[in-house]
Amino acid sequence: MATPPNPPSAPPFTRPLALQPRQAWAMLLALVSGFALSQAFRTITAIMATGLQAEFALSAQALGVFAGAFAFAFGAMQLFMGIGIDLYGVRRTLLVAFPLAIAGAALSALAPSYGAVLLGQVLIGVGCAPAFLVCTVFIARYFAPSQFAAVSGVAMGVGGLGMLFTGTPLAWLVQQSSWRMGFGVLAALAALAWGLIYWKVREPATQAQHSLPRESVLQAVRGFGALFLLPHTAGILLLALMTYAAMLSLRGLWLGPLLIERHGFSLVASGHVATVMSLVSLFSPAFFGRLDPGPGARRRWLTGYTVLMAALFAAMGGWPLAWLDVAGPIAVGLLSGYMVLQYADVRSAYPAAMTGRAMSVFTMALFFGVALMQWATGAAASAAKAQGADPYGVVMFTIAGMLAVGAAAFRGLPRPPGA
Repeated sequence: MATPPNPPSAPPFTRPLALQPRQAWAMLLALVSGFALSQAFRTITAIMATGLQAEFALSAQALGVFAGAFAFAFGAMQLFMGIGIDLYGVRRTLLVAFPLAIAGAALSALAPSYGAVLLGQVLIGVGCAPAFLVCTVFIARYFAPSQFAAVSGVAMGVGGLGMLFTGTPLAWLVQQSSWRMGFGVLAALAALAWGLIYWKVREPATQAQHSLPRESVLQAVRGFGALFLLPHTAGILLLALMTYAAMLSLRGLWLGPLLIERHGFSLVASGHVATVMSLVSLFSPAFFGRLDPGPGARRRWLTGYTVLMAALFAAMGGWPLAWLDVAGPIAVGLLSGYMVLQYADVRSAYPAAMTGRAMSVFTMALFFGVALMQWATGAAASAAKAQGADPYGVVMFTIAGMLAVGAAAFRGLPRPPGA
């Protein structure tokens, strides 16, 4: 294994600090409220798609760009949010960034044009960028290593409540008023989450922290670069590009149009399917977190479940059956919990001094993957329509193929030592 030159010293948040379990859980749940709003923002397109297309005359490709703008901005900011957490802490980083999400939602609610609502998506993506990263860093800092997968699974499950809102409730709200009202309500909820975090989250400082020299921004950036000198980073990131992107591209972009245009569902009926998919995904991460088989078998599980997910998407692409397009997304939501094992894999693949930065780069890959897949599937759908083919079949096959590529890379590229 190649060893990075001069590996960085352990950043402050990787050092466990004393905090009572009850306090740690209360603070974590406050942080998860921000993550829940992030989950809501990233899954609105499936419900708002028809309204946006009607008002701004959007093509399928433009809709994919709209959905991908959040993910691209979110992913692009991960490195900087990781540096912010290193230098300024979990609480301060989130409190400074999250108001941009509130402003972006307010701008979107009032947007006079497609360009304005696209800018709103970018602002929301930047504002939400630290939302789950602060949760994983907080868990790594205040919970035992043996609890990491299980506690992360609980955090992901509770955060999934945000996706519940963008199912039936948001569909009903949009149908009764407009997509603009949906953005307005989300802006208000995001403001409440910011207030809760400001009130509840207090990171205890220690004398050891004060004695550590603070890194410069340039030193922090070099610390990120050291990750890419390790040969096993490539496989981890290539799988990360595909897994969460597949689930979110279905739930956050294509589910509504798929059911409405392919099978004639109403907006509220498609919202019911989105709600059930979101509901099962609430419990799935905690379930898989408790089943974590440990470093030895974990990577085999990740490869196998990714291949199974690809098969589900291929089935939806090949057989345009209403029952399959209802059951398939629910099955994807149920299986999506296995992705929590990716976080555990990242944590065990790098030394403690690189944990926070590794989580930042991994999260960046997840959301670059979302932006890439949403753009690619939008382009594929537009090309299919131009050729008179079923756009949703092409979209599902595209997602299945990208998942297969990720699984092959993860399986075939170098692994961490001992894996």
